Amino acid sequence: MRGEMLLDVKVKPNARKNELIEQADGTWVASVTASPVDGKANEAVIRLLADHFRVPKRAVTIELGASSRRKRIRIDGIKS
Repeated sequence: MRGEMLLDVKVKPNARKNELIEQADGTWVASVTASPVDGKANEAVIRLLADHFRVPKRAVTIELGASSRRKRIRIDGIKS
């Protein structure tokens, strides 16, 4: 069965490496090497989440916070 997942993600652009860490409170921290210019950091976060959850990039959508460091992201097609 496949479903969707909503994640609260704090993005850290211009990091030394791409990394995704789940916090104790259920939120996530996404560190990406891309800069927050022309949507490059958002693209990197989408790619990072798609790789981590093994879904296509089109299944990852930024619902809230496209221009903020704090984002609400929906991932469709999660196996449950």
